[in-house]
Amino acid sequence: MSNNENIIEIKGLKKSYDNGKIKALNGMDLEVKKGEFISIMGPSGSGKSSLLNMIGALDRADEGSIKVSGIDLMKTKKLYEFRSKEIGFVFQMHNLIPNLSVLENVQIPMFETKTSSKDMKKRALELLKAVNLEDKINQKPTKLSGGERQRVAIARALVNHPSIILADEPTGSLDSKTGEVILNLLKDLHSKENVTLVMVTHEPYVGRMAERIVTVLDGKCQNIIQSTSNGT
Repeated sequence: MSNNENIIEIKGLKKSYDNGKIKALNGMDLEVKKGEFISIMGPSGSGKSSLLNMIGALDRADEGSIKVSGIDLMKTKKLYEFRSKEIGFVFQMHNLIPNLSVLENVQIPMFETKTSSKDMKKRALELLKAVNLEDKINQKPTKLSGGERQRVAIARALVNHPSIILADEPTGSLDSKTGEVILNLLKDLHSKENVTLVMVTHEPYVGRMAERIVTVLDGKCQNIIQSTSNGT
């Protein structure tokens, strides 16, 4: 797949909850090219997180079509295999396992693969060095700062060489200075790993870090803006 091809293609996607009373997605259309960095913005309840869940195959839509990395997510039955191979998740609250070390937390997604223990450790160490945490590999997450925990989460998200990183409010629980460090790290790794980055945020300055800003309202894509500031 070249960088000119769409890695995400969504058409007329609909998703309702509570017996149809809540329309999370109401005819969503979106295309994202391979290697692109986009931010998804909109008010609470607009459908941002629901859209991210559909792309990451954490939920299945009611109607419409969604293809990610060439996989039809409306038809495939083995969504867990797709997630393991194609998607890396970065959540607002890190979702690390407190009784495991930093190194062990990063290695977790690789246990679903056929990677040898030697190669698992090598890959985890490589990424922890990339996020400047090589001196914390034996620490437990509870001993780390919020920014350090998010860096561990980013390393974990990248460990299986995913084609797409989905980041849901990755700076939401951090102070502005630490948040800026995390954003710059994501942007740098997006470029170095040649990974597509889709980030949900409610902060305008965070959204402007992306190449494109997609605004969502009432479960639909309302506007797509080419970012001019690009983080400056």
